[in-house]
Amino acid sequence: MGTTEIIPASELIINSDGSVFHLHILPGKLAKNIILVGDPGRVDMVSQMFDEVTYTAENREFRTATGTYKGKEITCISTGIGTDNIDIVLTELDALVNVDFNTRKVKEEKTSLNIVRIGTSGSLQKDLDVDSWLLSETAIGFDPVLNFYAGRDEVVDKGMENAFYKFMNWNPQMGAPYIINADTDVLERFKNNDNVRLGTTISAPGFYGPQGRVVRLPLAVPDINERLPKFEYEGKKITNYEMECSAIYALSKLLGHKAATICIIIANRQAGTASKDYKPGMKQLVKHVLENF
Repeated sequence: MGTTEIIPASELIINSDGSVFHLHILPGKLAKNIILVGDPGRVDMVSQMFDEVTYTAENREFRTATGTYKGKEITCISTGIGTDNIDIVLTELDALVNVDFNTRKVKEEKTSLNIVRIGTSGSLQKDLDVDSWLLSETAIGFDPVLNFYAGRDEVVDKGMENAFYKFMNWNPQMGAPYIINADTDVLERFKNNDNVRLGTTISAPGFYGPQGRVVRLPLAVPDINERLPKFEYEGKKITNYEMECSAIYALSKLLGHKAATICIIIANRQAGTASKDYKPGMKQLVKHVLENF
């Protein structure tokens, strides 16, 4: 879409107070440094570490706090669970900085956001200990979000995708996974801690079946969690499951933003272990991110 084209009201809904539809954030109230968390309650935990909170907003699962930390302006936003919510969040964050809400036209000069997701995750490798921090160098999207946008093949790692399809003998009825790499500049900022491990993260479109869990329904691929840890491509192994990273990386890359995901490992699916209390480690992880923006 060019800068002269008007975005119809049906495509970008703006609330009567001038805020964007789902997030209820006003233009000018968003920092360029953004922390995404799943749990709305975690926004409170993060914002309590700010030196000052200057703006808040809330609608449904989307809670926002903008403030300052050691002179840096930072916004923390809760996304809820899943890549479908990420499609909403990333699109509306980009609109807040790159669309003029008065004219409904795309701005000529674009703003690039620095986006870091902080979350929890389950390990798929026995040597990835609980309570360690996994910085996602690469994301594998079991969700279909990226496949609905033009330019998909320009941002994915096609070599790794093809190797993954072949190794897993992938069932096309389960959709077409996409594989996308994190922004290297952002990775460099956040890997300087002894507790950080780099890995390849699967973003699943569900918590149970899509992550190989069985409660009452049998799985289409019963041994998927035995097969996934064995995949390797150019030294990269699949390390963990979570539910948002892939869409964050994909949409950020298409829109010109820089993104990374760092999660605390709270369970090891291969070793059968779980963290006794991950909350102190989560606070340390948040501080690590705040310090390195």
